[in-house]
Amino acid sequence: MRNKIPLEDVPLNSYHKRLTFYSSGGPFLDGYVLSIIGVVMLQMTEALSLTTFWQGMIAASALIGVFIGGFLGGWFTDKYGRKILYLIDLIAIIGFSVAQFWVESALMLFIWRLLIGIAVGADYPIATTYLAEFLPRKNRGPRLAALIMMWFLGAAIAYAVGELLLTFVGDDAWRWALASAVIPGALFLTVRMGASESPRWLLSKGRIAEADAIIKKVYGQQYSHQDLLETVGDTRSNTSVWSLFHSGYGKRMLFVCIFWTCAILPLFAIYAFAPQVLTALGLTGDLAGWGAVVITFLFFIGCLIATMLINTMGRKKMLFHSFLWSGIALLILGIFPEASSAMVLCLFGAYAVFIGGAQVMEYVYPNELFPTEIRASAVGLGTSISRIGAAIGTYLLPFALTGWGIGTTMIIAAIICFIGAWSAWALAPDIDAMDLNQAASLNGRKR
Repeated sequence: MRNKIPLEDVPLNSYHKRLTFYSSGGPFLDGYVLSIIGVVMLQMTEALSLTTFWQGMIAASALIGVFIGGFLGGWFTDKYGRKILYLIDLIAIIGFSVAQFWVESALMLFIWRLLIGIAVGADYPIATTYLAEFLPRKNRGPRLAALIMMWFLGAAIAYAVGELLLTFVGDDAWRWALASAVIPGALFLTVRMGASESPRWLLSKGRIAEADAIIKKVYGQQYSHQDLLETVGDTRSNTSVWSLFHSGYGKRMLFVCIFWTCAILPLFAIYAFAPQVLTALGLTGDLAGWGAVVITFLFFIGCLIATMLINTMGRKKMLFHSFLWSGIALLILGIFPEASSAMVLCLFGAYAVFIGGAQVMEYVYPNELFPTEIRASAVGLGTSISRIGAAIGTYLLPFALTGWGIGTTMIIAAIICFIGAWSAWALAPDIDAMDLNQAASLNGRKR
């Protein structure tokens, strides 16, 4: 029995693969609901007579909701388990999405999208923490990284669905587009039925028999909770959520918040108003709408490349170069805002591909740098803090385009990327090849 493969090194099995798909629902819906608003913003503005203030507030509303739902969902998940919110949040997303169809005022649309954001934000710490605690060591980075691709896939499908609805449905296309999130929401709700609780969380709560049963179910009868205890060590830690705000874990939390904010602030702001941004850069008509679809596909490609390289290139190095080269692309775009349409698309495409490395790290680093007792809270807090910056950027983008112009706006986005590169160089821990417990330990060894 001592020749058994350690749980951190077992091969991927069917449960790991199913769980990866289950967990991808949150990122997919996040990308979908945040991007669909950008496609229909012009038509919706006319239908509801939206002012610039309400355009920004509605575009930022889901991000504000994610800020609220992220930390609350993480705290709830660490305290009551990974599984309990796994279905509730999807039910909420479906219900709130349908409610958008009947809105008649800017205020009601803001409220429904705020509630959608809360549900989406809660899913981040649930789904990613859940997956991280099941995956073997060598698959953890690539599989967690792959989840971010679902964000861009959701965004790309949202743009395509939105453009098709605008073309064929008519004046009410924006209503159908906003409510269309119910379809992927229902799909992921169905497949999540029957998911098991995390045995790592169960052991941290002293629920040994339940953890033992799940381990045998997932890994085989030859394994038990003792095999997991050899990996996680003493589960009776006094680590609490307050550890995220001081000493070693406070520094790690600062790093997560800085790089995560720098990764999504320019991206979300551009996504919410992608057709308007491309129009300001000289792309007009259908070229602006479908150009956003192409660029979204390139975001997906960038994340795919990063996912494939994460184990060979390393987390810290990938994060630094991702920020550096994407910032350079935006800087050139800001210096030459009147470049040809082909050059604009090339530079935006370069940004989309290069930023993939930073995007995939949003799900990898936060889940690996903290112990089981506070892992979901850390992911939730990182989600929440990063969304503050993203919401502010999304709200201010229409004013920046109007007051400062597209060139200055792109230069500011480039500076944000360079700040992200500094955080990777100065603050990012080097945890490649460590198991989950070693990576979460402040001294790199088992607790």
